[in-house]
Amino acid sequence: MAKQFDTLEDRHIDFIEKQHIYFTGTAAPTGRVNVSPKGMDSLRVLGPNRILWLNLTGSGNETAGHLLQANRITLMWCSFTTQPLILRVYGTARAVHVDDAEFAELAAHFPPIPGARQIYDVTVEMVQTSCGYAVPFFDYADERDTLKIWAEKKGDDGVRAYWDEKNRITLDGAPTGIPDGTA
Repeated sequence: MAKQFDTLEDRHIDFIEKQHIYFTGTAAPTGRVNVSPKGMDSLRVLGPNRILWLNLTGSGNETAGHLLQANRITLMWCSFTTQPLILRVYGTARAVHVDDAEFAELAAHFPPIPGARQIYDVTVEMVQTSCGYAVPFFDYADERDTLKIWAEKKGDDGVRAYWDEKNRITLDGAPTGIPDGTA
């Protein structure tokens, strides 16, 4: 039932834009595999082979550390509504940190969100669709604003101090690329 494509087609992009949640997956050559749910207004498809993902401050920073060791990423969307479909994007990505010169240009694709930490610039190498027949139905209620409120209360200096404490290394002790002096 799975079908592979070299690029995102218009129907894939339309499907992605309708989803309220997506998942990211990365792994270093050794250690733990990381899969994370993502939401908010944090993803843009810029073309058939390019996606931007605005990464917000969280309890870890596994993706950044994994990409420094093994530049591979999978993004996944699945329909929880009437259209049964799972869509995966396989590719590579680079982390653009908030203090990097290119960050402002890429961040212009998104509304300002407190706690923004990196933007992942994803190069799509393969797209795969599969049926999703076993994915249950769920109803979307609303966006959760807890992270936004947390970051606003912390302020820029507080968020950077949090990066220094919690986001500089992965669970397996590898660096995440947050530049020295950021916090």
